[in-house]
Amino acid sequence: MALRLGTIIEALGGELHGDPDFLVQALAPLDAAGPDSLSFLSNPRYQQQLADSGAGCVVVAPQFAAQAAARQGGGGRCIVSAQPYLYFARLTQLWKRTQSPGRGVRIHASAVIDDAAVVDASASIGPLCVVERGARIGAGSVLKGRVTVGEDCVIGARCIVHAGAVIGADGFGFAPDAGRWEKIEQLGAVRIGDDVEIGANTCIDRGALHDTVIEDGVKLDNLVQIGHNVHIGAHSALAGCAGVAGSARIGAHCTIGGGAIVLGHLTLADHVHISAASVVTRSIHKPGHYTGLFPIDDNAVWEKNAASLKQLSRLRDRVKQIEGALDKQTKP
Repeated sequence: MALRLGTIIEALGGELHGDPDFLVQALAPLDAAGPDSLSFLSNPRYQQQLADSGAGCVVVAPQFAAQAAARQGGGGRCIVSAQPYLYFARLTQLWKRTQSPGRGVRIHASAVIDDAAVVDASASIGPLCVVERGARIGAGSVLKGRVTVGEDCVIGARCIVHAGAVIGADGFGFAPDAGRWEKIEQLGAVRIGDDVEIGANTCIDRGALHDTVIEDGVKLDNLVQIGHNVHIGAHSALAGCAGVAGSARIGAHCTIGGGAIVLGHLTLADHVHISAASVVTRSIHKPGHYTGLFPIDDNAVWEKNAASLKQLSRLRDRVKQIEGALDKQTKP
């Protein structure tokens, strides 16, 4: 199966240089694209890959149009777009719609859906899924294999929940009692907005009293842990293995890098961006990019630096003493 360049332009726009009847047989990265493939350049650092690429057509920003058209192996073909990465993202969606076979059974025979659950007629429920009592699945949403949606949890429209995700397990709540733990029943649920995507084996815990809330457009990668009563604002994105502890509140349009941790009961303002592997130990009320990690180094050097860090508080006290002594000497 193939797509004409002209068909792509009709669907997605862009400025085409070259033959609209050229057939694209595959989508591929620049360094692996063949003469029947379509690729893209979004980062100027990869200009050399553009020059060397054998792609039959490339999507580029206007400043690279001449370079793309001059490629020897591309026949002068390129699509010019102000946002090549976004264009390619939409192209992958078009490709999947036109190249993939039609959807099969709407609800797989092995899925277990409680009679008191509500599943929209346009939603898809994959193999071995469980949808418990009172749960609601919105229009056009897709649950891949082995997804569990706990009782009374709500998933909005056009969501994708990947294999093994668990929505609405009990939050981690226990009260200490003379050396043992007394369970706190988790009486809330999980409310997920529209156009949310949840990665494989990600867990979103139900709230203790109020609901855990994931607003519209949020994207969660694989193996993300969202604790009870967390609130994540619209269009935020969390990369793989990130963890958010209970009752933390993350604003809209935030990004949390892979393996990063947000401690419980903290607040992150809108447009806060946390680097991978950082640990957020205080609330952040100002938009910006924040990093909290010790850079990797040769192990011997790292151990010396770590040992030095342990001495910082004592060194600080000594500096204060020295400064105090100098102040006394300089006073008349």
